[in-house]
Amino acid sequence: MGDAPLPAEHVLIVFYMHMPEPLQEEFRRKFAGARVTIHKSEPGKPVPPELYQSATVLVTFTDLPDPKDATNLKFIHSFSAGLDHLMQHPILRETDIPITTSSGIHGPPIAEWTVMNWLVSSRQYVKTYEAQKAHVWADKSQFMHGLHDQVGKKVGILGYGSIGRQIARVSIALGMTVYAHTASPRTTEESRRDTHYIVPGTGDPDGSIPVSWHHGTDRESIRSFLALGLDHLVISLPLTPETTYLLGPEEFAILSDNCHHHATKPYVTNISRGKVIDQKALIEALKSGVLGGAALDVTDPEPLPKDNPLWDAPNVQISPHMSSLGNEYWPRSIDIAVLNLGRLQRGEPLVNAYNRRRGY
Repeated sequence: MGDAPLPAEHVLIVFYMHMPEPLQEEFRRKFAGARVTIHKSEPGKPVPPELYQSATVLVTFTDLPDPKDATNLKFIHSFSAGLDHLMQHPILRETDIPITTSSGIHGPPIAEWTVMNWLVSSRQYVKTYEAQKAHVWADKSQFMHGLHDQVGKKVGILGYGSIGRQIARVSIALGMTVYAHTASPRTTEESRRDTHYIVPGTGDPDGSIPVSWHHGTDRESIRSFLALGLDHLVISLPLTPETTYLLGPEEFAILSDNCHHHATKPYVTNISRGKVIDQKALIEALKSGVLGGAALDVTDPEPLPKDNPLWDAPNVQISPHMSSLGNEYWPRSIDIAVLNLGRLQRGEPLVNAYNRRRGY
Protein backbone atom coordinates (compact mmCIF):
# COMPACT_ATOMS: atom_id res chain seq x y z
CA MET A 1 0.00 0.00 0.00
CA GLY A 2 1.26 3.52 -0.78
CA ASP A 3 3.73 2.67 -3.56
CA ALA A 4 1.49 3.09 -6.64
CA PRO A 5 2.17 6.22 -8.76
CA LEU A 6 -0.19 9.11 -8.09
CA PRO A 7 -1.26 11.98 -10.34
CA ALA A 8 0.71 15.18 -9.82
CA GLU A 9 -0.13 16.78 -6.51
CA HIS A 10 1.69 19.15 -4.20
CA VAL A 11 1.99 17.41 -0.84
CA LEU A 12 3.17 19.72 1.95
CA ILE A 13 4.46 17.89 5.02
CA VAL A 14 4.98 20.17 8.02
CA PHE A 15 7.16 18.46 10.61
CA TYR A 16 7.98 19.89 14.03
CA MET A 17 11.34 18.15 14.46
CA HIS A 18 14.33 17.27 12.35
CA MET A 19 13.40 14.59 9.84
CA PRO A 20 16.21 12.16 9.03
CA GLU A 21 17.05 11.89 5.35
CA PRO A 22 16.04 8.19 5.09
CA LEU A 23 12.59 9.11 6.43
CA GLN A 24 12.30 11.97 3.94
CA GLU A 25 13.19 9.58 1.13
CA GLU A 26 10.58 7.10 2.34
CA PHE A 27 7.90 9.81 2.37
CA ARG A 28 8.79 10.90 -1.16
CA ARG A 29 8.69 7.31 -2.36
CA LYS A 30 5.26 6.74 -0.83
CA PHE A 31 3.94 9.82 -2.65
CA ALA A 32 5.44 8.66 -5.95
CA GLY A 33 4.62 11.05 -8.79
CA ALA A 34 3.72 13.92 -6.47
CA ARG A 35 5.69 17.04 -5.68
CA VAL A 36 6.60 16.73 -1.99
CA THR A 37 7.71 19.65 0.18
CA ILE A 38 8.96 18.86 3.68
CA HIS A 39 9.01 21.92 5.92
CA LYS A 40 10.36 21.97 9.48
CA SER A 41 8.22 24.25 11.60
CA GLU A 42 9.92 26.57 14.08
CA PRO A 43 8.33 27.80 17.34
CA GLY A 44 6.89 31.26 16.84
CA LYS A 45 7.68 31.24 13.14
CA PRO A 46 4.69 30.65 10.84
CA VAL A 47 4.86 28.42 7.80
CA PRO A 48 5.28 30.62 4.69
CA PRO A 49 1.77 31.30 3.28
CA GLU A 50 2.92 30.54 -0.27
CA LEU A 51 3.60 26.93 0.73
CA TYR A 52 0.03 26.54 1.97
CA GLN A 53 -1.35 28.33 -1.07
CA SER A 54 0.19 25.91 -3.56
CA ALA A 55 -0.40 22.72 -1.57
CA THR A 56 -3.18 20.32 -2.54
CA VAL A 57 -2.54 17.99 0.40
CA LEU A 58 -1.31 19.09 3.83
CA VAL A 59 0.19 16.64 6.33
CA THR A 60 0.74 18.28 9.70
CA PHE A 61 0.58 17.99 13.47
CA THR A 62 -0.20 21.45 14.85
CA ASP A 63 0.41 23.88 11.99
CA LEU A 64 -2.65 24.87 9.96
CA PRO A 65 -3.12 27.66 7.42
CA ASP A 66 -5.38 30.65 7.51
CA PRO A 67 -8.49 29.64 5.53
CA LYS A 68 -7.66 32.23 2.86
CA ASP A 69 -4.40 30.36 2.16
CA ALA A 70 -6.07 26.95 1.93
CA THR A 71 -8.09 27.35 -1.27
CA ASN A 72 -6.24 24.57 -3.12
CA LEU A 73 -6.27 22.02 -0.32
CA LYS A 74 -8.16 18.83 -1.16
CA PHE A 75 -7.71 17.44 2.33
CA ILE A 76 -5.59 17.75 5.46
CA HIS A 77 -4.05 14.79 7.22
CA SER A 78 -3.05 14.99 10.88
CA PHE A 79 -0.16 13.06 12.39
CA SER A 80 -2.31 12.86 15.55
CA ALA A 81 -5.18 10.50 16.32
CA GLY A 82 -7.19 13.32 17.91
CA LEU A 83 -7.72 16.96 17.04
CA ASP A 84 -8.65 18.40 20.43
CA HIS A 85 -5.50 20.59 20.28
CA LEU A 86 -6.89 22.22 17.10
CA MET A 87 -10.59 22.48 17.89
CA GLN A 88 -10.67 26.29 17.93
CA HIS A 89 -8.73 26.78 14.71
CA PRO A 90 -10.64 28.51 11.88
CA ILE A 91 -9.85 25.62 9.51
CA LEU A 92 -11.99 23.35 11.69
CA ARG A 93 -14.61 25.93 12.60
CA GLU A 94 -15.03 27.88 9.35
CA THR A 95 -14.23 25.49 6.48
CA ASP A 96 -15.38 22.11 5.26
CA ILE A 97 -11.95 20.95 4.06
CA PRO A 98 -11.82 17.20 4.77
CA ILE A 99 -9.50 16.32 7.63
CA THR A 100 -8.22 12.83 8.37
CA THR A 101 -6.45 11.56 11.46
CA SER A 102 -3.83 8.94 12.24
CA SER A 103 -6.26 6.85 14.25
CA GLY A 104 -5.34 3.20 13.88
CA ILE A 105 -1.57 3.45 13.90
CA HIS A 106 -1.29 3.80 17.67
CA GLY A 107 -2.70 0.40 18.60
CA PRO A 108 0.47 -1.73 18.57
CA PRO A 109 2.78 0.54 20.63
CA ILE A 110 0.07 1.62 23.09
CA ALA A 111 -1.08 -1.97 23.65
CA GLU A 112 2.52 -2.95 24.39
CA TRP A 113 2.88 0.02 26.75
CA THR A 114 -0.36 -0.94 28.49
CA VAL A 115 0.54 -4.57 29.07
CA MET A 116 4.09 -3.60 30.07
CA ASN A 117 2.67 -1.48 32.89
CA TRP A 118 0.24 -4.17 33.98
CA LEU A 119 3.10 -6.65 34.27
CA VAL A 120 5.47 -4.18 35.92
CA SER A 121 2.84 -3.87 38.64
CA SER A 122 1.62 -7.47 38.91
CA ARG A 123 5.10 -9.06 38.70
CA GLN A 124 6.67 -6.64 41.22
CA TYR A 125 9.24 -5.51 38.66
CA VAL A 126 10.18 -2.29 40.46
CA LYS A 127 11.16 -4.22 43.59
CA THR A 128 13.30 -6.67 41.66
CA TYR A 129 14.97 -3.87 39.70
CA GLU A 130 15.77 -1.96 42.89
CA ALA A 131 17.30 -5.13 44.33
CA GLN A 132 19.32 -5.59 41.15
CA LYS A 133 20.67 -2.04 41.30
CA ALA A 134 21.70 -2.68 44.92
CA HIS A 135 23.36 -6.00 43.92
CA VAL A 136 21.05 -7.86 46.30
CA TRP A 137 19.75 -11.41 45.72
CA ALA A 138 16.53 -10.71 47.58
CA ASP A 139 14.53 -13.22 49.58
CA LYS A 140 11.53 -14.47 47.59
CA SER A 141 9.19 -13.73 50.50
CA GLN A 142 9.62 -10.01 49.82
CA PHE A 143 7.75 -10.38 46.54
CA MET A 144 4.86 -12.66 47.44
CA HIS A 145 2.39 -10.04 48.63
CA GLY A 146 0.33 -8.87 45.67
CA LEU A 147 2.17 -10.99 43.12
CA HIS A 148 -0.27 -12.32 40.51
CA ASP A 149 -0.79 -13.07 36.83
CA GLN A 150 -3.49 -11.89 34.41
CA VAL A 151 -5.24 -15.17 33.61
CA GLY A 152 -8.98 -14.88 34.21
CA LYS A 153 -8.86 -11.14 34.85
CA LYS A 154 -11.64 -8.98 33.43
CA VAL A 155 -10.63 -5.92 31.43
CA GLY A 156 -13.16 -3.24 30.51
CA ILE A 157 -12.23 -0.95 27.65
CA LEU A 158 -13.93 2.46 27.58
CA GLY A 159 -13.72 3.42 23.93
CA TYR A 160 -13.39 0.40 21.69
CA GLY A 161 -11.57 2.00 18.79
CA SER A 162 -8.36 0.88 17.15
CA ILE A 163 -6.28 1.25 20.31
CA GLY A 164 -8.83 -0.52 22.47
CA ARG A 165 -9.10 -3.33 19.95
CA GLN A 166 -5.37 -4.01 19.93
CA ILE A 167 -5.30 -3.94 23.74
CA ALA A 168 -8.13 -6.49 23.60
CA ARG A 169 -6.16 -8.68 21.20
CA VAL A 170 -3.13 -8.72 23.50
CA SER A 171 -5.30 -9.19 26.59
CA ILE A 172 -6.87 -12.41 25.40
CA ALA A 173 -3.39 -13.75 24.67
CA LEU A 174 -2.80 -13.38 28.42
CA GLY A 175 -5.99 -15.30 29.22
CA MET A 176 -8.10 -12.26 30.08
CA THR A 177 -11.76 -11.57 29.31
CA VAL A 178 -12.65 -8.37 27.46
CA TYR A 179 -15.71 -6.12 27.82
CA ALA A 180 -16.22 -3.26 25.36
CA HIS A 181 -17.95 0.08 25.83
CA THR A 182 -18.82 2.46 22.99
CA ALA A 183 -20.76 5.70 22.81
CA SER A 184 -23.43 4.37 20.44
CA PRO A 185 -25.04 0.91 20.26
CA ARG A 186 -23.18 -1.82 18.37
CA THR A 187 -25.85 -4.52 18.29
CA THR A 188 -25.11 -6.12 14.91
CA GLU A 189 -22.05 -7.86 13.52
CA GLU A 190 -21.72 -5.19 10.86
CA SER A 191 -21.81 -2.35 13.40
CA ARG A 192 -19.01 -3.99 15.38
CA ARG A 193 -16.56 -4.04 12.49
CA ASP A 194 -13.62 -1.64 12.53
CA THR A 195 -14.03 0.63 9.50
CA HIS A 196 -10.96 2.76 10.23
CA TYR A 197 -7.36 2.22 9.29
CA ILE A 198 -5.91 -0.99 10.74
CA VAL A 199 -2.24 -1.92 10.94
CA PRO A 200 -2.19 -5.31 9.20
CA GLY A 201 -2.32 -8.28 11.56
CA THR A 202 -3.51 -6.25 14.55
CA GLY A 203 -6.67 -5.26 16.38
CA ASP A 204 -10.12 -6.79 16.32
CA PRO A 205 -11.36 -6.10 12.77
CA ASP A 206 -14.68 -7.94 13.11
CA GLY A 207 -15.34 -7.05 16.76
CA SER A 208 -15.45 -10.66 17.92
CA ILE A 209 -13.15 -10.44 20.94
CA PRO A 210 -15.40 -8.88 23.64
CA VAL A 211 -17.67 -11.23 25.55
CA SER A 212 -20.18 -8.39 25.76
CA TRP A 213 -20.71 -4.92 24.32
CA HIS A 214 -22.08 -1.95 26.24
CA HIS A 215 -22.88 1.61 25.23
CA GLY A 216 -24.05 5.03 26.33
CA THR A 217 -22.64 8.47 27.09
CA ASP A 218 -24.61 9.27 30.24
CA ARG A 219 -23.16 8.62 33.69
CA GLU A 220 -25.56 5.80 34.49
CA SER A 221 -24.42 3.87 31.43
CA ILE A 222 -20.79 4.37 32.42
CA ARG A 223 -21.48 3.31 36.00
CA SER A 224 -23.30 0.18 34.85
CA PHE A 225 -20.22 -0.74 32.85
CA LEU A 226 -17.95 -0.13 35.84
CA ALA A 227 -20.12 -2.47 37.93
CA LEU A 228 -19.36 -5.50 35.71
CA GLY A 229 -16.68 -6.78 38.08
CA LEU A 230 -13.67 -5.42 36.22
CA ASP A 231 -10.09 -5.99 37.34
CA HIS A 232 -8.75 -3.53 34.77
CA LEU A 233 -10.29 -0.38 33.35
CA VAL A 234 -8.67 0.96 30.19
CA ILE A 235 -9.65 4.50 29.18
CA SER A 236 -9.33 5.07 25.44
CA LEU A 237 -11.80 7.89 24.82
CA PRO A 238 -11.59 11.11 22.84
CA LEU A 239 -11.72 14.26 24.94
CA THR A 240 -15.10 15.90 24.38
CA PRO A 241 -17.37 17.99 26.62
CA GLU A 242 -19.18 14.75 27.50
CA THR A 243 -16.02 12.87 28.52
CA THR A 244 -14.34 15.69 30.46
CA TYR A 245 -13.96 14.56 34.09
CA LEU A 246 -16.07 11.53 33.29
CA LEU A 247 -14.46 9.45 36.04
CA GLY A 248 -14.46 10.70 39.61
CA PRO A 249 -14.81 9.41 43.18
CA GLU A 250 -18.21 7.77 42.67
CA GLU A 251 -17.04 5.94 39.56
CA PHE A 252 -13.86 4.68 41.25
CA ALA A 253 -15.91 3.46 44.22
CA ILE A 254 -18.27 1.50 41.94
CA LEU A 255 -15.31 -0.02 40.11
CA SER A 256 -13.69 -1.02 43.41
CA ASP A 257 -16.80 -2.38 45.12
CA ASN A 258 -17.53 -4.71 42.21
CA CYS A 259 -13.99 -5.88 41.46
CA HIS A 260 -13.90 -9.49 40.22
CA HIS A 261 -10.80 -10.55 42.19
CA HIS A 262 -11.19 -9.33 45.75
CA ALA A 263 -7.54 -10.08 46.58
CA THR A 264 -6.53 -7.21 44.30
CA LYS A 265 -8.14 -3.86 43.68
CA PRO A 266 -8.90 -2.51 40.18
CA TYR A 267 -6.11 -1.14 38.03
CA VAL A 268 -6.81 1.95 35.89
CA THR A 269 -4.97 2.64 32.64
CA ASN A 270 -5.41 6.01 30.92
CA ILE A 271 -4.02 6.42 27.42
CA SER A 272 -6.54 9.01 26.21
CA ARG A 273 -6.43 12.48 27.79
CA GLY A 274 -5.74 13.54 31.37
CA LYS A 275 -8.95 15.53 31.73
CA VAL A 276 -11.12 12.43 31.27
CA ILE A 277 -10.25 11.71 34.92
CA ASP A 278 -10.80 13.81 38.03
CA GLN A 279 -7.13 13.66 39.00
CA LYS A 280 -7.61 14.64 42.64
CA ALA A 281 -10.14 11.82 43.00
CA LEU A 282 -7.69 9.42 41.36
CA ILE A 283 -4.93 10.35 43.81
CA GLU A 284 -7.27 9.85 46.75
CA ALA A 285 -8.49 6.51 45.38
CA LEU A 286 -4.89 5.29 45.07
CA LYS A 287 -3.93 6.52 48.54
CA SER A 288 -6.99 5.00 50.21
CA GLY A 289 -6.73 1.64 48.46
CA VAL A 290 -9.94 2.05 46.47
CA LEU A 291 -7.77 1.42 43.42
CA GLY A 292 -4.85 -0.98 43.28
CA GLY A 293 -2.80 1.05 40.84
CA ALA A 294 -2.75 3.17 37.72
CA ALA A 295 -0.77 3.50 34.51
CA LEU A 296 -0.95 7.02 33.13
CA ASP A 297 0.47 8.20 29.84
CA VAL A 298 -1.57 11.39 30.17
CA THR A 299 -2.10 13.80 33.05
CA ASP A 300 -3.88 17.04 33.88
CA PRO A 301 -2.03 19.29 33.20
CA GLU A 302 0.81 18.35 30.89
CA PRO A 303 3.65 18.61 31.61
CA LEU A 304 2.86 17.47 35.16
CA PRO A 305 4.44 19.94 37.63
CA LYS A 306 7.22 18.56 39.80
CA ASP A 307 5.29 19.27 42.99
CA ASN A 308 2.07 17.57 41.85
CA PRO A 309 1.03 14.88 44.38
CA LEU A 310 0.24 12.43 41.57
CA TRP A 311 3.96 11.65 41.27
CA ASP A 312 3.99 10.15 44.75
CA ALA A 313 0.67 8.31 44.71
CA PRO A 314 1.00 4.58 45.51
CA ASN A 315 1.58 2.14 42.64
CA VAL A 316 1.25 4.74 39.91
CA GLN A 317 3.33 4.60 36.74
CA ILE A 318 3.56 7.83 34.75
CA SER A 319 5.06 8.41 31.32
CA PRO A 320 5.22 11.74 29.41
CA HIS A 321 2.52 11.10 26.78
CA MET A 322 4.79 8.86 24.73
CA SER A 323 3.08 5.47 24.67
CA SER A 324 2.32 5.75 20.95
CA LEU A 325 5.84 6.62 19.84
CA GLY A 326 8.15 4.40 17.83
CA ASN A 327 10.08 4.26 14.59
CA GLU A 328 6.97 2.98 12.84
CA TYR A 329 4.77 5.97 13.77
CA TRP A 330 5.51 8.42 10.95
CA PRO A 331 5.55 5.95 8.01
CA ARG A 332 2.26 4.44 9.18
CA SER A 333 0.66 7.89 9.41
CA ILE A 334 1.85 8.76 5.92
CA ASP A 335 0.37 5.46 4.67
CA ILE A 336 -3.06 6.77 5.67
CA ALA A 337 -2.51 10.03 3.77
CA VAL A 338 -1.40 8.13 0.65
CA LEU A 339 -4.36 5.78 0.94
CA ASN A 340 -6.77 8.70 1.25
CA LEU A 341 -5.31 10.62 -1.67
CA GLY A 342 -6.01 7.62 -3.86
CA ARG A 343 -9.52 7.29 -2.44
CA LEU A 344 -10.20 10.99 -3.03
CA GLN A 345 -9.13 10.71 -6.66
CA ARG A 346 -11.42 7.72 -7.13
CA GLY A 347 -14.35 9.47 -5.47
CA GLU A 348 -14.37 7.08 -2.49
CA PRO A 349 -14.99 8.02 1.17
CA LEU A 350 -11.89 8.92 3.14
CA VAL A 351 -10.59 6.63 5.87
CA ASN A 352 -10.34 8.17 9.36
CA ALA A 353 -12.31 11.25 8.32
CA TYR A 354 -12.83 13.76 11.13
CA ASN A 355 -16.48 14.46 11.90
CA ARG A 356 -16.86 18.14 12.79
CA ARG A 357 -20.29 17.59 14.34
CA ARG A 358 -19.15 14.83 16.67
CA GLY A 359 -15.79 16.41 17.42
CA TYR A 360 -13.73 13.32 16.56
